[in-house]
Amino acid sequence: MRDDFYIYWLCNIPGIGYAKIRGLLSEFGSPEAVYKASPDEIIFAMKKLTAQGVGSRECDGQDIPKTGVRFVKGDDKRLTESRYDTGMYDSYISLEKRGIRFTHPGRCDYPDRLRMIYDAPHILYYKGKLPGDAPSVAIIGTRNCSVYGRQMAYMLGRELAKEGVQIISGLAIGIDTHGHNGVIASGGKAFAVLGSGVDVCYPRCNIELYSNILQNGGILSEFAPGTEAKPGNFPVRNRIISALADVVVVVEAKKRSGSLITVEAALNQNKDVMAVPGRVQDVLSEGCNYLIKQGAHMVTCSSDVLGLLGINVLNNNKKNNFTLASEEEKVYGSICLIPKSIDTIIEETGFDAVKISEILLNLELTNYIEEVSKNYYVRKV
Repeated sequence: MRDDFYIYWLCNIPGIGYAKIRGLLSEFGSPEAVYKASPDEIIFAMKKLTAQGVGSRECDGQDIPKTGVRFVKGDDKRLTESRYDTGMYDSYISLEKRGIRFTHPGRCDYPDRLRMIYDAPHILYYKGKLPGDAPSVAIIGTRNCSVYGRQMAYMLGRELAKEGVQIISGLAIGIDTHGHNGVIASGGKAFAVLGSGVDVCYPRCNIELYSNILQNGGILSEFAPGTEAKPGNFPVRNRIISALADVVVVVEAKKRSGSLITVEAALNQNKDVMAVPGRVQDVLSEGCNYLIKQGAHMVTCSSDVLGLLGINVLNNNKKNNFTLASEEEKVYGSICLIPKSIDTIIEETGFDAVKISEILLNLELTNYIEEVSKNYYVRKV
């Protein structure tokens, strides 16, 4: 418990961020040693680290840029005076009452996948559970997704979770949400990495999903409890999403997308990247099609991802026990994952409006298709 408090203390000193913490730990060896260091030792270490530029090294073949650490006037006082801040100890003690726990590299429950990256978080707060050793996939993509993207994310989340795969995402609206909803529907394990504290659901509209994830999975963040979501937090948290995954799957993304920041982090971490292809002129698929051109693995079904993970599944799944009549087959064959109007279906099949309406209703009732907006239909995956 004492070791836990030392790292909690070090990670919650205002003005002492990730790079400074890493530098202090490299100099003193442990959070406890930093805590017990004299003011003179702190000042000497700060001057030394500022001159050296901590971070110019190579780790497990990863190219790590020279970041440099620049301590500023007052940092030494922040470190020494915070030792007497009773409020910090009180907040540490209150974590468990609030259902919040944390882990760090000194603990055995710290995720092994995070240990493998050079910029692993010094502290990881969580509610619920931590990801285990099971195969893990990140499902990411645009917030303003299409029906096609929504269905693909849901299908991948559901089918992968059925095979025991952990699904990692960021709780954002759009692809993240639909991928996690698929996991929840299958009873699988979902984990959301936030750009806020674990006790701050962002976006607020996902509070139901936030609660559902806690049933079998967990909510994770390196940001202290109570931290509000800020734009600069999300690129930082994306490296944790990719690090916790064995494979990163981009379902739908623009050419300039935050999802590609996660992809860049994944490539730096030597992770496999996969992408769902889309229509050539669809702006929401530009990012995915670009990734595939650059060598990303293509995803058209869950077995593509499972195969890359080394999981072989005999797929005998059927939509249901119903057998489609020939007229229903013709209509069903006209419908795809892109919304299609009833007028277009009538034109392609040659059936009249009354017949088409009857067949569409039967296909809806048997869970083959879905009406996504008035008189527009897509297949259900």
